[in-house]
Amino acid sequence: MASIYHSVIINSSKEMMCFSDFPIPAHFPNYMHNSLIMDYFRMYADNFQLIKYIQFNTKVLQLKQRSDFSHSGQWDVETENKDGKKEKHIFDAVMICIGHHCHPNMPLRDFPGIDTFTGKYFHSRDYKSPEEWRNKKAIVVGIGNSGADIAVELSRVTKQLYLSTRRGSWILDRLGYSGFPLDLFFNRVLTFLQSVLPFGVVCGLAERKLNQRFDHALYNLKPKHRLFNQHPTLNDELPNRILSGTVQVKPNIRSFQGSSVEFDDGSVVEDVDLVVFATGYRFSFPFLASQVVSVSENKASLYKYVFPPELDRPTLAIIGLVQPLGSIMPVSELQARWATRVFKGCIKLPSMAAMQKDVQFKQKEMAKRYVTSPRHTIQIDFVSYMDEIAKLVGVRPNILWLLLTDPKLGLNVMLGPCTPCQFRLGGPGKWAGARQAILTQWERVARPMQTRPCDEPKCKRSLMWPLILSTAAVGLAAYVNRNSLPAFLQDPTALLDKIKVYLPGQ
Repeated sequence: MASIYHSVIINSSKEMMCFSDFPIPAHFPNYMHNSLIMDYFRMYADNFQLIKYIQFNTKVLQLKQRSDFSHSGQWDVETENKDGKKEKHIFDAVMICIGHHCHPNMPLRDFPGIDTFTGKYFHSRDYKSPEEWRNKKAIVVGIGNSGADIAVELSRVTKQLYLSTRRGSWILDRLGYSGFPLDLFFNRVLTFLQSVLPFGVVCGLAERKLNQRFDHALYNLKPKHRLFNQHPTLNDELPNRILSGTVQVKPNIRSFQGSSVEFDDGSVVEDVDLVVFATGYRFSFPFLASQVVSVSENKASLYKYVFPPELDRPTLAIIGLVQPLGSIMPVSELQARWATRVFKGCIKLPSMAAMQKDVQFKQKEMAKRYVTSPRHTIQIDFVSYMDEIAKLVGVRPNILWLLLTDPKLGLNVMLGPCTPCQFRLGGPGKWAGARQAILTQWERVARPMQTRPCDEPKCKRSLMWPLILSTAAVGLAAYVNRNSLPAFLQDPTALLDKIKVYLPGQ
C-alpha cells in the first residue's frame, strides 16, 4: 500500500505529470497537494468511464503461468477481496504496476546500539505529522526527497533537527528560470546538448548554477560526486532551514547509546527523542515465481525496464519500475501504451538474445554513470527514455516534419517542455486535442498564479530569432530532402506561403 504524509506536495509540475490526453485543469496549481492529485485521478477515471472496469480493495495472492502458457500466454491469478473471499481468475495478459516504493529499507544492522535507543524510530513511510514531536530533538537519516521534506517540516516544531547524510547531495529548486516550474525546461534541446557535450562540462555548468543559489560546500551539503552521478534532491526550503539553524547537517551515524547518538565525526547529540530513517525502499514481487522475474539487490533484468526477456510469450509487463529525472506518470502511461500493443500483437518484441543484450548495455551504462546504490538500479533520463519508448509505439513526434508543415507547433515541440501531449500528435492513440493542448500549455501554467488584477505592462516575448532559426532549418531540411518531399513542399513558393502565416505582421 502506498503511504504519504499529510502535507506532501508533488515534485513534478502539472503540465509534465498529466496523462497525455487529459491535461490537468488550468486553475490547479503547478505543484499540487496530494489531495488535488487524487481529485485529478478521479476526474480522469470519470471522464473515460474507467471505474466500472476496476475491482478495488483486492489483494493479489499469486500470479503464475498456466500449464499451456507457451501456447496461450495466459496467467492464473488468485485474489482476495476485503471480506477475505479468495477467487481464481484467468487473464490473457498482466501488468504489474506496484512501482518501486514497495518495502521500506531499514538497514538497522548498520547502526550499532540501535537496540539500546530509548527514543522512537521508524521509516519515513510511517511518518504522518510533525505535531507529536514539538519541542523534541529529532534526527532524519537520509537526504533524498522524502528525507529533506520531512527534515524541513519537523524543523518547524522540534527543539532541534539533525539531518544525517553519508554523501551529501546537490539540492535543486522547484523554481526554474523566471519562476516557472523547473521541469518545464526539460526539453529536447537540453537533452541534445547533454548528449554531445562532455559529461564533466554539463555537470560543471549545472553545479555552478546551483551554487549561485547557495554554496553547497558552505552549507555542508556538497557531495564528492558530480550532479548527474546521483539522483538529485528537490527541496525549496532546506537552505533556509539550515541558515536559520533549525536544521543542522551531520555525517552518518556511528552508534546509538541510550538516548545519545554519535556521528562519524565524533560529535554526540544527547537526549534524542526521534530518528526517522529515510533510507529508501526495496522492490520485489512476492506473488510471482522468482524464475519469471528475479530480483537481486534491487535489480531486475527487464527489456526497456518493462518486459522479462525469457518468457515464451510477451504477456507480462512491469509498469513504473523506473526512477526518472522527471515525472513517473507519463513514463508509466507510455510504457502501458507500448505493453498493450505488444499484448495485442501489433508490435513484436526482438529476440531474447537481442533483449538481453539491451538489458546488459543499459546496466553497464548505469554502472558507469551513477554512484553505486540500491537507489540507482532503475534510473532513466526522462526525455531520452520517453522518446525511446515512443519510437517503439510509433508516437514519437517527427520534429522535422512538424517544422516543415506546422512551424508554430514544431517550435513548441522542439524548444518547449517535453510534455506528455506531444505523444498524442500522431500514431496509435492519436488525440485531436493534442496540438491545442501543447500551444496553450503556458497559459495553464500562468493561470493559477493570476489571482489579482495587475496593471504592470506585460513583456512581449519576441519570436523573431526562433522564427529565423526555424526558417533556416526548414530551408536546409527542404533542400537536403527535396527529392523525397511531397510536391507542395518541393515548390519554394508554396513553402514560403505556408511559413508566412506564422511571421509577425501577417
